[in-house]
Amino acid sequence: MQTLAQLQKRLDQVQDKLESEEFLTNKELGGEIGFYIFDYPAEFEVTVREHLSHVTKKMTTRGEISGRKFASINLFEMIIELLNSRKLLDLAYKMQKDRGDEALFKALKGPLEQNRVAEFIVKQAKIEECDFIMLHGLGSVWPIVRGHGLLNALHAKVGNIPTVMFYPGEYDGAALKPFGRIESNNYYRAFKLVP
Repeated sequence: MQTLAQLQKRLDQVQDKLESEEFLTNKELGGEIGFYIFDYPAEFEVTVREHLSHVTKKMTTRGEISGRKFASINLFEMIIELLNSRKLLDLAYKMQKDRGDEALFKALKGPLEQNRVAEFIVKQAKIEECDFIMLHGLGSVWPIVRGHGLLNALHAKVGNIPTVMFYPGEYDGAALKPFGRIESNNYYRAFKLVP
């Protein structure tokens, strides 16, 4: 189990990694698509969130100088925006209140199908203008949005734009384990942003 001190050491390397030429140009990947995972224990969600906020502010300022553009996408906020754009948000609140979580989950499977979510992200975040993408807030939208499903849906849509998913759980280089507790048979090929 990763300690807070170990996580902090890894977090301290994130900004340098995101600004490196190797990351931005997908060098050293042997022709693989530049998809990365930064996994962390779910109990440190607030620490990761605060660190990402700090890094995003610093990189935004630097980006204005260097010309680098990126999208920092909070998946929870993006899902709210997607539901709102389809006039489903108030209906979702009402359904959850009246019929419960399970009914809501079933009702949202179609509108929040992974390809639809990926298309909305690409459109709203203007991905084509970005040098890289950061996805975070996955724990707040799980199980409606799943890490491997969203990354698979984004593959064809983002091209060679390096993409990082901050993942509350474990990634062993082949499989994602949500929250470090839920067994998953979902194989996914990505690189660890910071081992």
